[in-house]
Amino acid sequence: MQLITKQIRKQLEDNYIETQAAETSERNFDPRPVVKLFNPVGSQTWLITEIEPGTNNAFGLCDMGMGSPELGYVSIDELAALKLPGWPNMGIERDIHFEADLTISEYADQARETGSIAA
Repeated sequence: MQLITKQIRKQLEDNYIETQAAETSERNFDPRPVVKLFNPVGSQTWLITEIEPGTNNAFGLCDMGMGSPELGYVSIDELAALKLPGWPNMGIERDIHFEADLTISEYADQARETGSIAA
């Protein structure tokens, strides 16, 4: 499965550009996540809001399944290369049914309270 399609990449890159513009003009930009990635046999989840154009460096809410989700950067290349122990033909997947109901800061606040991402 392709984790980041061309359409998703365009949205993620647009969010990156908007984030940079917001930071330079000191205004708030709190996007909704564009894509949800997850471990189909584990508890890891990533809600991605943006990606730096020309790279696979993404930003979003990362939950490694250890009770402390956090906002940060993740390499899409590294996620795509992961092979799940005991499941040699499985890797990280994209939730094709995901539609964000909240902004990334709302998901982050909720995840900090509960210890995991609920999306």
